[in-house]
This record gives sequence, C-alpha cells and structure tokens, in this order.
Amino acid sequence: MERRTNSRAHSPDPTAAKPEARSRITNGSALLPTVDGRSIWARLMRDSLAALVTHCGGGDYISETLRATCRRAAALEAELIHLEDKFARCRADGDEPDAATLDLYGRLADRQRRLHEVLGWQRTPRDVTPTLEQYTAERAGA
Repeated sequence: MERRTNSRAHSPDPTAAKPEARSRITNGSALLPTVDGRSIWARLMRDSLAALVTHCGGGDYISETLRATCRRAAALEAELIHLEDKFARCRADGDEPDAATLDLYGRLADRQRRLHEVLGWQRTPRDVTPTLEQYTAERAGA
C-alpha cells in the first residue's frame, strides 16, 4: 500500500504550512507564547521590533536570520527601557542604583550593540522603482 504524506507537514519552510497550522508566533498573530501582548514590555518590544524590521528593509525583504536578530535586539531594548525607568525612579527618590543593576544594564546594552552591528548602522533602503509591467500598466490606466 502506498503511503501518502503531506509535503507541507514535513517541509523545513515554515511558510509552507497553512497559517492556522503554524504557531501563533511564526504566523504573526502573537508576539509571545504566554504573555498578553498588551503589557508595557510587550508593546515596547513590538514597537522596537517593527522599527528594526523597517530599518532592515521591511518584512517582505529581510531574511529569517535578520528577523530573529531584530527580535533579540527588540527584547533587549524593552528590558533596557525598564532598567532606565528603574534608575530614574531610584534617582527621583534620592537614591543611587545598585552596582549590580548598573553592571547588568551595561552588559545588556553591549549585547544589544553587537546585535545592531549585525543589522547594520545604516538603514537599508527599499527599491521602489516600478517594474516595466507596473509602469506600462500605470501608463495604460492614465
């Protein structure tokens, strides 16, 4: 008896699966698996992730490895912002931040810088030049 397999089910390409068969993270419907996406941390991460993906040329143009790097840098950005807030509250109360938290902040900032070096310091421009087919279709419609 011949056994039939679903080529999508065994494909290493996650986009080959139907969106509803993929995880909520990879199909883009959720940012995190168990945390509400409306939390301050999640919103900071989502905003940073969107900005970094745009910086790299946009979601349709970046590789999965660059997208993953953007995600890691965005997570560090959200955490660094929370540490900055902690420092500001501490100083407002007339206290000084503890050395361990300052050291953690420095290490996280350095890791983020290294990820940013991978992403590139200059924004990647998108080519918006129309194709010949688009140009002729636009001219024909005018």
